[in-house]
Amino acid sequence: MTKKIQIMIADDQELIRESLSIVLSANTDMEVTGLASNGRELLELIKNSKKAPPDVVLMDVRMPELDGVEATHAVKEQWPQVRIIILTTFDDDEYVFNALKYGASGYLLKGVSVPELSSAIRTVAQGGAMINPGIVTKVVKFFNQMAQSSLATDPEETKDAAVLGHTERNIALLVGRGLSNKEIAARLSLSDGTIRNGLSAALAKLNLRDRTQLAIWAVQTGLVHSEVQP
Repeated sequence: MTKKIQIMIADDQELIRESLSIVLSANTDMEVTGLASNGRELLELIKNSKKAPPDVVLMDVRMPELDGVEATHAVKEQWPQVRIIILTTFDDDEYVFNALKYGASGYLLKGVSVPELSSAIRTVAQGGAMINPGIVTKVVKFFNQMAQSSLATDPEETKDAAVLGHTERNIALLVGRGLSNKEIAARLSLSDGTIRNGLSAALAKLNLRDRTQLAIWAVQTGLVHSEVQP
């Protein structure tokens, strides 16, 4: 029997978290294991759960006591394997950068359809990333603004692209442009396995956690504006 995707939901509106729990539990491959009204409650739920940490957390942004951004930071520090999808509204796009920087794997608008949300959960549970098309432009714009800001990077922590090999550099560049592994493989005429290995090597050399952080790094360092090297 295939293991169900374990999900926790954090939202300060009871109606929303209960509704999400009902509709997601209707999926045969998903199980909702906990509901929290704020980030602090979520951390306690995960900590005290008799089961393993959830595979995916659906995280509201604006919550009392501990908001979604800080809760994302705390969850990823203690349980880095947990995937987080931020659920938000158009008014919350100032949170985009920090939520992704702290390791959120997805960023969806509230009001997304149930099939789209279910698909996003499956994608993220398998290690992918999912950003609602409605805010992709805002994300890119925000990243570029951060890249031009003196606060964008810490000189002590930022590593130069020179540490990357030829293929690793190209992969990082294309990840920064939002391409999937399959698209990168087609663009570089390489196998999917080569792309996966190159991505892992780039993350290790740059001391980054995941492809989201790599995308942010590529924008911050300006690599994303470079040309792919033949």
